[in-house]
Amino acid sequence: MATPAAAPRHSCAKLSVAVEDPKAPGGGGIFVKATWLPTRFSLAVTDGAGAWVADASDAEVRLRAEQWDQPVPEYLALAERYLAFHQPASTYSFHEAGNGNRRLSWTFEKQGTKLEWRWKLQQSPHTQQTIAEVLDFLMDANIRLSEEVVRKTQSFDKLKQEAEKCLQQSERFNNEKADFEQASFTKFVAVLNSKKVKLRLLKDKIAAHEAADKAPKEDEDNESSDKGPGEEDEGNSTDRTEPFEEDSDKDPTVKDEPSETWSGNLHSSPEKSAATSTSRGRRGRKRTRK
Repeated sequence: MATPAAAPRHSCAKLSVAVEDPKAPGGGGIFVKATWLPTRFSLAVTDGAGAWVADASDAEVRLRAEQWDQPVPEYLALAERYLAFHQPASTYSFHEAGNGNRRLSWTFEKQGTKLEWRWKLQQSPHTQQTIAEVLDFLMDANIRLSEEVVRKTQSFDKLKQEAEKCLQQSERFNNEKADFEQASFTKFVAVLNSKKVKLRLLKDKIAAHEAADKAPKEDEDNESSDKGPGEEDEGNSTDRTEPFEEDSDKDPTVKDEPSETWSGNLHSSPEKSAATSTSRGRRGRKRTRK
């Protein structure tokens, strides 16, 4: 299956060239229209008054590339760089080459060496047609560029409008976000404060309840601490005082005998001894009367 041929590329550039007569038509400026193919190219040059053409065949391009020790694609790429676009660092010239022909040359640097390429152009057999083709190409290119500029401008305006809408929408979202955050923060603070108040009330209730439970215990502890170590309640006392009985209440038949405890008490005082003898004398008198 044969590989489809690559579509040709077209270019047209205005080059400032050195001429023998600066006052000649064209005034040092030429238009170079070129058609670029994978292995060859063609040129159409006009200064506004005349027209010249050059058709570089595959063999001529290959021979020139070999002379410069370059592959054909590299040679064509370098030629297109200097003929499709004006390079300010290059020196262009367009001089007579005899028989109405012209020689187009340009310079470039390679590895620090200044080199010059030349191509011979023949006078066009159809000068007006060649000039018209160059002008038509320029007009078509200008129209395409104008349309492209219009499309780009419209696209830019549309993008600008969209950007402004997006900016406004973003500002609105930011404002809404700020309002929402402020409202949420306010509600959160209110809820937090109410929770703090409830916690404070609960703490106060707990403290009051603990104080109320602690008070009776302290009273009981105080009462128990007020009593002596051997004291007891009167109602609960088991020691009762025997009632004092008078001698007249005793049975007269009963004779009191001196106790061994008293008789054996050698250290009793004289007052106690006298009291005891007196009570005995009374008891003896009673018994005699009876």
